[in-house]
Amino acid sequence: MKEPRSCGFLIVKGDPIQSFLLMKHANRWDLPKGHVDPGETDLECALRELEEETGIRLDQIQVIDDFLHETRYMVNGKRYGLGKGPVEKTMRIYLGRLTEDVDITLTEHLGFEWFDWQPPHHIQAKAIDPLLEHCAAVFSQPTQAHETFPVDGSQS
Repeated sequence: MKEPRSCGFLIVKGDPIQSFLLMKHANRWDLPKGHVDPGETDLECALRELEEETGIRLDQIQVIDDFLHETRYMVNGKRYGLGKGPVEKTMRIYLGRLTEDVDITLTEHLGFEWFDWQPPHHIQAKAIDPLLEHCAAVFSQPTQAHETFPVDGSQS
C-alpha cells in the first residue's frame, strides 16, 4: 500500500521576503501543489504542479536548497483507493523565490493573492501557518547563507 503524498511550492517575492503566493479554493487558501505521479520525484512533482496551477516555470524561480517543509496528517483512505479507514498523508513543500515578474495563470483555482510577509501569519492553522512559521524561522537566522541549486542538485 502506497502512502498518499503531495508536493508543492511556497513562492515568495523579494530578498528579504516581501510577499508570498496562495491560491484560492471555494472555502480556503492553499499552495500550488498536487499528488506525485508514478516515477516522479517529489521535486519534479512540485515543479510540475507549480507550472500547471500558476504558469510559473522553473526558469522563473530560484529553488532554495536548504528549505523543505514536511507535514503528515490523517486523511480518508477511500479517496486514494486505500480502504475506508484513515491513512497518513505526507505533504512536502519546497521554497521558491521569483526571479522576475510573472503573470499568474489560473487553471484549478478561483483566484490567487500575494500576501504581505508579516509573521506571524494566521491564515490556516493546519498546514499554511506551520509552513510560514518554519520559513520565518529559517530566514530569521542572519548568519545562514541560502544558496540555490539547479534541479539536478549540482551547484550553480
